[in-house]
Amino acid sequence: MEEKGASPAAAAATSGEPGAAAGTMKVVVAVDASEESLNALSWALDNVIGRRAGAVSVVVVHAQHGPDHFVYPVAAHGIGTIAYAPASAIESMRKAQEEISRKVVSRALDVCKQREVSATGAIVEGDAKEAICQAVEEMHADMLVLGSRGLGKIKRAFLGSVSDYLVHHACCPVLVVKPTKAHDK
Repeated sequence: MEEKGASPAAAAATSGEPGAAAGTMKVVVAVDASEESLNALSWALDNVIGRRAGAVSVVVVHAQHGPDHFVYPVAAHGIGTIAYAPASAIESMRKAQEEISRKVVSRALDVCKQREVSATGAIVEGDAKEAICQAVEEMHADMLVLGSRGLGKIKRAFLGSVSDYLVHHACCPVLVVKPTKAHDK
């Protein structure tokens, strides 16, 4: 897990190590490049974090796919699948993913800064559902906040829902912020 803008004390608080401020609520906000995730962050800053002033530690988390996510199988035989991608292509994809992830976290941290809320950022690698779930557990989060894309039942059944998975599997309470009515139009 890579942290952005974390002081040693904030890094300790983020990782759940001893030395984290006692009595501080840790809120993890999962973000991606969508407006829905920034809407969820803004909602959390206004309605959850803003009411508690300095008693809340905020961590913005973004999950990026590993480079192997973009490698397609070229052959399947029996049980095993053979996949191939040149090392230069994988390295190029990794660098592009890291740059996108840095921009997503930076944008979210800017939203926090505009509202005068101190926050740290973390980038985790893997499938968003599992990576965020694991990160929240490792960070000993008291609450997870994330946005919902507002998929219908059929799309959600085919595409899966990160928010639905996290509501059922995260080790802490999960607050899902639905898209605003203005966003739906």
